[in-house]
Amino acid sequence: MSTIETVSEQRCFGGVQGFYSHTSEACGGPMRFALYLPPAAEQGPVPVLWFLAGLTCTAETFTIKAGAQRLAAELGLALAMPDTSPRDTGLPGATGDWEFGEGAGFYLDATEAPWNERFRMYSYVVDELPRLLAGRFPLDMGRQGITGHSMGGHGALTIALRNPGRFRSVSAFAPIVAPARVPWGEKAFSRYLGDDRKAWERHDATALVRAGAGFDGTILIDQGEADGFLVSQLQPQRFEAACEDAGQPLDLRMRPGYDHSYYFIQTFVEDHLRHHAKALAA
Repeated sequence: MSTIETVSEQRCFGGVQGFYSHTSEACGGPMRFALYLPPAAEQGPVPVLWFLAGLTCTAETFTIKAGAQRLAAELGLALAMPDTSPRDTGLPGATGDWEFGEGAGFYLDATEAPWNERFRMYSYVVDELPRLLAGRFPLDMGRQGITGHSMGGHGALTIALRNPGRFRSVSAFAPIVAPARVPWGEKAFSRYLGDDRKAWERHDATALVRAGAGFDGTILIDQGEADGFLVSQLQPQRFEAACEDAGQPLDLRMRPGYDHSYYFIQTFVEDHLRHHAKALAA
């Protein structure tokens, strides 16, 4: 297991906001992540909420922009924020396109060369990073929740659906719910996974629900009605229909006037933290 290096740690609402780095086996090189530990962590292990960020984002984006630490401190929740992809990979085509490559790992394990050498974010988020954090920090890994934004919302939904029993709660902000059928996903999946669209469906929340995957609890989604990507890339109605047909409890809240930005996330992050805290406290 790799060694965690401390990049920085600051006192925040009585807890500690840290940024860390380590060498990842899954991603074949250095990775960074952020972790907020609430004051309660000084007395013993606390539940952890994973936040998966979206296209172009880093481990710093939600950590700095969402304003989640105040309530996380009150609720006794740790917040874990991985990066969105490996960095400085040196692979041709990995930079210069905000929709693909570095900053756009889509939380899957690439199977196509050369991406399969480094872009293994599913294994990193599901296996490697949780083991690493459990060995270093006072986290109760029996009480985990997962959420995310946009591409990260896609990651949160698919990871929760593919790992039944791992997470007690799941939510998403403006998720890409059917990536196999929208331009963002088609562009990334064809390069990471090849031309077999059946393989794509293992990373598509709508397809997973239609294939019988389910979550033991209510899935919470907030979506802005003024989101510029709503019609072309997000299409929450696809996931809503799949959940209705499958009997999967879903709380989809369409928010008039809100867009895709972190102002939207700031507005509703408290609702999501309380949603997760309620499930994780049970």
